[in-house]
Amino acid sequence: MKKNLLAMATAVALAALSHGAMADDVPTADATAKPDAAKNLEAVSVIGQGETRQVQRVTAKDTTVLPAGASLQKVLNRMPGVNVQSNDAFGANEESQTISLRGFNGQRLGYTLDGLPLGDNAYGNYNGLNISRALIAENAAGAELAQGIGGLGIASTSNLGGAIQYFSADPLPTFGGRFAQTFGSDQNRRTYLRLDTGDYHGFSMYLSGVRATADMWAPPESPTTTKQFNGKAVYQFDGGRITAFADTSRTSQADYAYLSKSGMARGLGWDWNLYAPDWKRALSAAYCAPAYTIKGVKDARCGYSGGVDNIDDAYYQSRALRRDDLYYLAGDFYPSDALTVHAQVYHHENAGQGHWWSPGQKSNPGMAQELPISIRSTNYKINRNGVLASLGWDLGGHHLEGGVWYEQNHHNVERNFYYIPYTLSSPISDDTYLSDPDRRLFNQAYTITTRQAYLQDSFKLLDDRLSVDVGVKSPHVTMTARQASGNYEAPVANGTLKAEKNLLPQVGLGYKLDAGQELFLSYAKNIAAFQGGGASGPLLVTQASFDATRGNLKPEQSRTIEGGYRIVQREFEASAAVYDVKFDNRLLSLNPCPSIQQGTTAACTTRFYNVGSVSSRGAEFTFIWKPFEHFQWYDSASFNRSTYDDNYVQNGALVPTKGKITVDTPKRMFASEIAWTYGPWNLSLRGKYTGSRYYTYTNDQGFGGYTSFDFGAGYDFGAAWFAQDVRLSLNVTNLTDKRYASNLTAFANTDPNGRQLAFHASAPRQSFLTLDVKF
Repeated sequence: MKKNLLAMATAVALAALSHGAMADDVPTADATAKPDAAKNLEAVSVIGQGETRQVQRVTAKDTTVLPAGASLQKVLNRMPGVNVQSNDAFGANEESQTISLRGFNGQRLGYTLDGLPLGDNAYGNYNGLNISRALIAENAAGAELAQGIGGLGIASTSNLGGAIQYFSADPLPTFGGRFAQTFGSDQNRRTYLRLDTGDYHGFSMYLSGVRATADMWAPPESPTTTKQFNGKAVYQFDGGRITAFADTSRTSQADYAYLSKSGMARGLGWDWNLYAPDWKRALSAAYCAPAYTIKGVKDARCGYSGGVDNIDDAYYQSRALRRDDLYYLAGDFYPSDALTVHAQVYHHENAGQGHWWSPGQKSNPGMAQELPISIRSTNYKINRNGVLASLGWDLGGHHLEGGVWYEQNHHNVERNFYYIPYTLSSPISDDTYLSDPDRRLFNQAYTITTRQAYLQDSFKLLDDRLSVDVGVKSPHVTMTARQASGNYEAPVANGTLKAEKNLLPQVGLGYKLDAGQELFLSYAKNIAAFQGGGASGPLLVTQASFDATRGNLKPEQSRTIEGGYRIVQREFEASAAVYDVKFDNRLLSLNPCPSIQQGTTAACTTRFYNVGSVSSRGAEFTFIWKPFEHFQWYDSASFNRSTYDDNYVQNGALVPTKGKITVDTPKRMFASEIAWTYGPWNLSLRGKYTGSRYYTYTNDQGFGGYTSFDFGAGYDFGAAWFAQDVRLSLNVTNLTDKRYASNLTAFANTDPNGRQLAFHASAPRQSFLTLDVKF
């Protein structure tokens, strides 16, 4: 019952829409009806002309440089200020997928799909899902990125540094289908199928699915599999439209090992990964763990080889399993020319497990079948339901808009160990959901209730040359956690945290210099809700730690000022923006006491602390040259300086971070992409320079800048046999085979010897060939 209420409602709505569309008295959709936002993406300005904020967009045609199925998030990497990383060609491996904007990491941004909230993009999901699991890439209409200030109506409680709105494509107006098959490096195989009903008295629908498999590009070449379904139905009539959408996703991702600079110096190399299938080597290394070291003497079975010198350099295997069901039902109604109404209900249910073959954690301890490895599993569950509603009213020279968002999310996180049967040759597979654990560490249930309202007025002055947007929003998020009853080795806290603000202001000004030139200036304040247990967070601590925290923690918040200039001419578009951002109440997990005192008092427990602020300033530039119809050259540049404003104390020592550059924040980035179409041919080439980045808060370790390239080419054969169109595409990612540190996520105060397992290696050059047939 809990799972299928909205699914049933969506199915009933689809059936009702279909039945209604067949009735003779249903009018044909009015050609003047207000179109859906997804349809508008092809028509609106790429650089955000007319917006009072820094806004840029990508559409489906901007994806041709990347292989079929690439995540829309990876497409955004060409935009100024955006740093997207992943160690796979599609940008879909979630453990290695990161995005940052102006010094804010991906978990401090907001994400929506057709208005539906996707959460904060955390790898350990607790309030949403990644766009790759929510929408099949071929069904995307595009995305809109607000680099610093998201719109007031964005359904997000994490958008401190900007927001990304993804849009699904509408069904096609004509009956037809589509088949696409991709073959690529490392046994990549991907099949996409779609069937469109076409428009029938205002009703249209598509059903689509994808199945993809691929091996790791490094040993042991473990497989990743994806199975996904999307369905969307639209009924458009004189007074508006009704939309229903369904997504199911089943993924099993083989995760790569984290690397260290020390390991690279010891010769492990960019392709170093996991021990599998060498079970004996994994066992030998695991016997070197502290659990098998007695009075400083290591176990006789301990043995490292091939440049490895510690148990963390590698492990046997690792995997992420995710299972999602997502539905929404939305209505857009236009009672009059001056009034618009939007209402949307949604349901999302997720189950996930992250498996790690943990060296030093014993299986069958004390028995003859004891092994030095067991499988650690972190299990996630999400069951969330929500509603969004908004009203727009043109009153005189004003456009008034207000809306509400309500969501209740039941989230559960637990961590367990599963023993491995005694064998030296064929250990069990972890490519399935594990149950009946042998050891239970913790099990914590969350109820997260979100209430948010906004109100905005937009009007024009000075003969309509000056546009003014002014408004407020009021977020209220209550998060309550409960440790499950039972016998757990490391029980966590019971408690409640609130993040709320009665009024958060946002003001935007736009001044039109002439028909193609404008200035803009905007200001906004935001707060972020506390994170839930799947992404760690301040409640996933001991009861003593939380009790010491109670009443002292403040929600993270930001203040953003940005302004700029845009120009749009027949042959080119350009924009320039500058910004000043203050990020306050930054949260970190640490212990401020010397090790000898830790745990002795409430003040000496490891817990979350607000450790100060970050100041970020920078500039972003975009230039798009379109000298003739079939050629486009897109260029962007960004310059950023984000620094910590405060020091903090950990383990009784001062950590001197004041004035240091924030981790994983390039000072400079440059992107250039050429797209050319000539007859049936199309070619595209993208290059991106990403500047140096640090992975320590004190800036004693990091990586230098690098440049990578992606290439795409295609030939359209046109109609052939039964097909309306046949297209063949070739895509090559990392064209020059440049190897570099991709995502940086495991940060540390300092790392003088380079021992921190801080990064994933970039994927090598990979090639993909796609046959795309429309009929």
